[in-house]
Order: sequence, then C-alpha cells, then structure tokens
Amino acid sequence: MAGHQVTPLSGLSGLSGLSDPAAWSGKHITVAGLGVSGVSAARALAGLGARVTVVDGGDGEALRERAAALGAEGVTVRLGDAATLPEGTELVVTSPGWRPDSPLFAAAAEAGVDVVGDVEIAWRLRGENAAPWLAVTGTNGKTTTVQMLASILTAAGLRTAAVGNIGTPIIDVVLSQDAPGAEPYDVLAVELSSYQLHWAPSVRAHSGAVLNLAPDHLDWHGSMPAYAADKGRVFEGNQVACVYNVADPRTEHLVREADVEEGCRAIGFTLGAPAVSELGVVDGLLVDRAFVPDRQKNAQELAEVADIKPAAPHNIANALAAAALARAFGVQPAAVREGLRAFRPDAHRIAHVADVDGVAYVDDSKATNTHAAEASLAAYESIVWIAGGLAKGATFDDLVTRSAKRLRGVVLMGADRALIGEALARHAPDVPVVDLDRTDTGAMAEAVREAARLAGPGDTVLMAPACASMDMFVNYNKRGEAFAEAVHALAAGRGKDA
Repeated sequence: MAGHQVTPLSGLSGLSGLSDPAAWSGKHITVAGLGVSGVSAARALAGLGARVTVVDGGDGEALRERAAALGAEGVTVRLGDAATLPEGTELVVTSPGWRPDSPLFAAAAEAGVDVVGDVEIAWRLRGENAAPWLAVTGTNGKTTTVQMLASILTAAGLRTAAVGNIGTPIIDVVLSQDAPGAEPYDVLAVELSSYQLHWAPSVRAHSGAVLNLAPDHLDWHGSMPAYAADKGRVFEGNQVACVYNVADPRTEHLVREADVEEGCRAIGFTLGAPAVSELGVVDGLLVDRAFVPDRQKNAQELAEVADIKPAAPHNIANALAAAALARAFGVQPAAVREGLRAFRPDAHRIAHVADVDGVAYVDDSKATNTHAAEASLAAYESIVWIAGGLAKGATFDDLVTRSAKRLRGVVLMGADRALIGEALARHAPDVPVVDLDRTDTGAMAEAVREAARLAGPGDTVLMAPACASMDMFVNYNKRGEAFAEAVHALAAGRGKDA
C-alpha cells in the first residue's frame, strides 16, 4: 500500500473545468441508458443548463413514458438506436450496466469524447464542504453493509444517507445539498458496484471497503483480474482506512496495490480473533483492535453477535466491515452497538419466512451467484436446498463440494438447473434431488411442496438459488415473494399452485 498524496485524475478532457456547476451550461452531453441512473443524470445535467440527449436501444411503452417526461424538461431522447453518437457530443455519461465495448463508446473513442458514469459526475459536482464518502464494494453483501453503516452513523447522531448502487442515485443527493435551506449531510454511506467504479476514475473516499471477491460479471469485465481491478478502485486515494476481508487475501492484495493518502491504514476484519489493526469476534463479541489506544495490548468491545439479525456468518462479516468504516470516521463503540441492534435487512436476504412442522423456511432469493449461495448455505447445518435459474456462466462444482455435507435434499428449478444437477451428481451423489421441469407460475409452489417432502424436523428449507431470476421471474424480489407465498400456503394446509 503506497503512502503518498493522490490527486484526482486530470486526463479526462471532457470533464476539464466542470467541477463548477455553472460550467455545464451549454455543454452537449449524451446520457447512455434510460434507467434509474440515466434519468437521474439527464435531469441533473439539464438542470445545470447542459444540452442533454439520452440514447437507449429499447423502444417499449415504459421507455416512451420516461422519454415523454424528460422531453417535457427539455431533454432530447432517442430510442431504438444505442450505437450512434449524437452530433456535437462533448461528453458521454453512461449508466452502470453498459459494457465498455458498446458501439456507442467505440464511436465516442473515435471522436475523442470521454465516457464516465453518474458517480464520477456526482463526485465532480460536490461542493467545497461536501460530506465525505465511506464507500463499500464487493461481490456480495454491499447493500446490507451500507445499510448497517448508515444505521450506525445515524445512531452516532450524524446526518447520513445510504446512496449509490443501493437505489438512491448519488448525483441526486449531491445536488440536493445546493438547494436553498438544505441541511448538509455529515457523511454518506456509498455502495459502489464494479460497473460504477469502472466509470468513476476520480472518486477518492474518506475510507473504503472491499468485502469479498468472487467471479461475477466476467462477461462485462472480460476477466477476473479486470473485475478485481475495478473493485480495487474503491481504495484509490483513501484518507483514513482501507478495509479488507482477512479471509479473502485478494481483498488485501487490492489494498497493497492502492495509492492512498499519507497515514491511511489497512484495516482487516475477520470472523476469528482479531490481530492488531483488525476487527473480529471473541467469545460472541465483536471487538476492535484497530481504532483503540495501544492496540498491541487492548481491544474494544463494540457489540454482541446476538445484536446482529440474522447472525449468519456472512452477516457478521458485513457488520464488522460496517463497524470498521464507522470507527474510521470516529464513531464511538456505543453507537456501533445501537446501530447494529436497530438494523434490519431488506427482504429476500436470508429472511425467515415461517416454521412448518418443525422445519424452518428461509428466503435468500438475493443469493443470485455461487458466492452468495455458499455464504447462505454455511449458515445452517441441515438443509433442503431450492436452487436454479440463470447461471450467467457460473460453475457449481466448488459450491456443491463445500456444501455437500449440509444437504439433506435439493430441489432444482429454472433454465440452468442441469448445471447444478451435474455438479451434485459428481460431488454429492447420495443427496436426493428433485428436478422440476416447469417454468409456469405454479413452479415455486411445487418446489416448496417437494422441499417439504424431503425435509424433517430441525431442517431448514433454504431458497438460495445461486442463479439470477429472470428466466422465470421479473427479478429476485418477485422470486422471493413467490417462495414466501408458497410457504404460507403450505403452512395454511392448502399447498395449491400459486
């Protein structure tokens, strides 16, 4: 971990001089994508006087409604053509999911036009007294960790918001501070995806964390090293702390590779007893050996494991990372405890739905990749696993090998279920498997009935699909809702197709 002063990158010609909101007036900006962040960026930049054109390859009813709303605000929207660079474009602002090899960006490169994301724009537009950012990234656990962090900061009496990839566009929050009478934020808890980090080269957080690294979105990034490098950008220019996962050496490697400000420290978190400059767990307590006097000899109790709901191992790790960032910002131990006690995770994240005939039913529909599913499976001893969906190029041998001893049975569903079935045949041949060859609206109800047939008292029926949901459901939320509905139907003795 280098120890020298870092200044924001200056190689972005399209952003030269645009840290002043007034400098955007009259600039020709193309926004790529008509999703949440694209609409937010278009409105914000148009509000600053820029001449904004939004391009999107789609042309559905929902997009036309958004286009009409933006048109009323003076934004030009071009649907059905996402490849042609509008004439006169001086800067392209992309939505996070657009691939770097998109034709629009190739056209921008040929024209000498820079491409950045909305997070980069938000960073550039912060005022002189802007709230510092505590930034979180990682393959899994980002949203939960950021929400835990916001809860801790709030318990400390600080005005904060959970922003970024978590759902609230950060550019909206940054610009809202310029409104007359706006109450300033003390600090922002910022979730950043690998996509967002890729397009935000100038961001310099107060402190940052990489929770974990596992293969994901490799079709977008091109390789695991490229994916990791984009995640590692969260550490660039950190002022106080770079927080890494002791159990994942790749995250520590990213810290060592980062250029940070003088005095910035590497802070680890672990589910075991912490070494010096780490947070960890001792006798059911979360303890800090990083932000205490004489950390060679002393540790500070922060909270009890029982304060974390649910107290699954990966959720404890999330809490430790959140606590590390809060402590880096000067938050006292009592506020860490209070914030963790007050926190409740969003729906479909290892959520207990009901107990039926001595069997617990747990919804972790958010476990959309193998890394997340493995963490979920590790939280229970005897499991009937409901899995499957869109694999997104994933393989399942490692997941099955590490989880086989916990599996009492498996119910497979979804487009790529055979990939999981083949891994089970190789590494857990004695585990009973039900293969559901249906994708209609009643499939989840049948999956729950089959899981109930395989389960016995003391078991957990866990839906942690290890796959994306879009083969059968609009999103993971709808999949989780279908699971909960099927469980409640089972509990009511109906068990009919949803």
